[in-house]
Amino acid sequence: MSARLLSRGLARLRLPASPVRPVALARGRGLQSEHGETQQEQQEEEEQWEAEWLRPAGDYTLAYNPSAYFRPAVGRSGRRGQSEAEDGAPPLGLPPALRQQSNIYSICSSRCLSISNNTLLDLAFGRDGGAQERTAAPPPPQSCPPEVQVDPRAFQRCRPEYRAFTHDLSSRPASPPPERAALVLQEVAVLRGSMTPADVASFLHALGSVPPPQAPLVRSDSRFFMLLRYGVEALHGFTHAQLLQVLRALVLLDLPPSHSVLELYEAECARRAPELNLHELLLAADLWRCLGRTATRFLERLHERVAGHLGQMGVAELVELVYLLGEGRRCPAPLLGPLEVALVGRVGELQAEEVGAVCLGLFKAQSALSAGAVRSLVDRGLALLPEVSDFALVNVMKLLRFSHLDHLAWLGAMATEIPQRAPHMGAQGLMHVALGCSALHYRDDRVLSAIARRVPEVAAQCRSKDAAKLLWAFGTLGAGPRQAAALYGSLTEVLRRHRAELLRYPQHLLTALLGLAFARQFPHDLLSAALGPDLVRRATASPLELRKDLLTLDGTVALELPGWTGPRLARALSREVARQLWDFAQEDVCRKPEVLEAEAALRALLGGAEFVRKHMILPHTRSIDLEVRLDHRGRPLPVVSAETTDTEGQRSADSAWGEGHCGVPLTDELLAQLTSTRRPPPQTPPPRNVMVEAEREGVFSVGVDLTDGLLGCLTNPRHQGAQSGAPQRTATRIAVQVSNRNHYCYRTHILLGLHALKRRQLVLAGYRVVELAHWEWFPLLRRPRAEQLAYLRDKIFHNQPE
Repeated sequence: MSARLLSRGLARLRLPASPVRPVALARGRGLQSEHGETQQEQQEEEEQWEAEWLRPAGDYTLAYNPSAYFRPAVGRSGRRGQSEAEDGAPPLGLPPALRQQSNIYSICSSRCLSISNNTLLDLAFGRDGGAQERTAAPPPPQSCPPEVQVDPRAFQRCRPEYRAFTHDLSSRPASPPPERAALVLQEVAVLRGSMTPADVASFLHALGSVPPPQAPLVRSDSRFFMLLRYGVEALHGFTHAQLLQVLRALVLLDLPPSHSVLELYEAECARRAPELNLHELLLAADLWRCLGRTATRFLERLHERVAGHLGQMGVAELVELVYLLGEGRRCPAPLLGPLEVALVGRVGELQAEEVGAVCLGLFKAQSALSAGAVRSLVDRGLALLPEVSDFALVNVMKLLRFSHLDHLAWLGAMATEIPQRAPHMGAQGLMHVALGCSALHYRDDRVLSAIARRVPEVAAQCRSKDAAKLLWAFGTLGAGPRQAAALYGSLTEVLRRHRAELLRYPQHLLTALLGLAFARQFPHDLLSAALGPDLVRRATASPLELRKDLLTLDGTVALELPGWTGPRLARALSREVARQLWDFAQEDVCRKPEVLEAEAALRALLGGAEFVRKHMILPHTRSIDLEVRLDHRGRPLPVVSAETTDTEGQRSADSAWGEGHCGVPLTDELLAQLTSTRRPPPQTPPPRNVMVEAEREGVFSVGVDLTDGLLGCLTNPRHQGAQSGAPQRTATRIAVQVSNRNHYCYRTHILLGLHALKRRQLVLAGYRVVELAHWEWFPLLRRPRAEQLAYLRDKIFHNQPE
């Protein structure tokens, strides 16, 4: 009796004795605080909830107002491109949470449960993509243009045929009355185990039509979990149409791709694949794509089914198949040949966006078609160029980059298209255009200038990988700070802003720093981070081959920054990578006919094999040279062969001493130590055996590497006259380089970034570079040896330094 009186008194005051919030409200508040809500905002929401609770009411009911704590994103679409036009839809009229507390499917809050690993808790807390909709996005800075949005599924609107086997994310079914979802969930709770497969499919279809802002409420309801469970039990009883209807409903409800129930649905789709027709197969694969799940097993069955029927497929089905292959990142080898035949046969029927979709699908699937097939695709894109969107244009550039195909007509058209389109393109599109040009070694200043003007405006939108690849592309093509000063400055700041991310992904940082080094830009703070022990350890343990990049960066620092005091690579790691590079060069570059012919001709010109050495003078530049030495009178000097010592071919660039410029004082004691075991050299010194590094350290332990150049300076009789004031005449070291067209930008004489860096650093190391240019040397390979010797004599002995 007393309890009843107390209850009536509390009801009269409209204040419950122990107010219990709805579970979804409490969880919604917890989600907002996790995404950065301040203490003041939480207090304001608390006051708003209390005011809602204390407001006068005729009946004692719990107000359930999702709009009080669900905040739609500002100017942002959903995870799969859903429209925000329905943000103002009325909320679901769900009953109080007391039913959930007594339901066996309810989710209790427990500190012992892992939120990140529990799928059901993920749903209840909205950690499934809807969380981004409930957190207001900060307005973009006034100086930064809005981010350019692209739709990779735009090609599906080119033809009405796509509607039969694709899911249109841009259109949704008509929204039912607000109470419809609550009635459906209530009916689920009533029917429970008596539901048939048709009932389950019908209920999910009805729930899938709720407006997007209300989908998280449905997903967090315990009765929805119950419906999913009964859907799994009825999985084998679904008809093919009902199974596809359920998948479409899960797409509309934005179910997380990691949800455990999807694995069971994928297995069922894979089991039914032999029974589905072509359109049902394509629709199922498209729905899995919309769910964000790879569905590898089902795609394998799809590949097996369509392999023998590509010739009977229409254009729309063929384009959709290539799109699905790209999203699955795989194209089986038995499917590639028939696919190429089908594409070439239908290429003339493709529309502009379909060309872009096919190019992107082939690029993502890493499917190498023949050059003729790729050229026909690009020809079709060129014919439709005025109708091609920026997104499709970028996709064509991706395919050309992957195929290494120099389609001159398309590339020439880019000289006029990119300057017109660049002011409206996003950072990623600009990056792919620049990266495509650098991969093809194609330099057009009109394209690069247009990109360089736009990039500083969208630098705030650049990811770390975008900045790294842009710097690499511009550095590779030789477009330095003189042509793009603002680009280099803005992208370097992007790297600093994303420094923590770059340390987790060392490949992007090394790519960016090499691009900057090509352009003679050396940000010391980023170099210190790249050569630091933490990043070096992560890079060497990475599956990517990053040790070569580390060696190149370390050797560049040694030569171009002589006052560098920051971290350096360990000598053992440098030698190991240099040895690997030399082993590869011996199997590849050293056996090329133009190199072998140049080596033989130089030996004939200079008088023997001891006067020419084929090796990597600067191992970090990853290419070989033919080294020749001349004395001050222009006579050839013997070069220490590779068989004499193993250490010289592996030494890093910072240990390359200039001959006669060692800076060590020549004392009588030092001369006695060095010449006591040697005979006086004759007038024309024969080839010397250079002591290995261990012997050098035993004789000369003052902390300076005793190279053969230093030994030559100290043991040459001419140096003894230097103390009397006679001018010193040192030998000339010549690095003969046999170039080819891959060292230059396409159809120009502009060296690519890495080769320009090598020429520059050879000069810093004290060498005179002599190039046997491919446009001069290659024609001589078919000429008599006398013409070759005359050409080499002019190159080697002409313009000898006085």
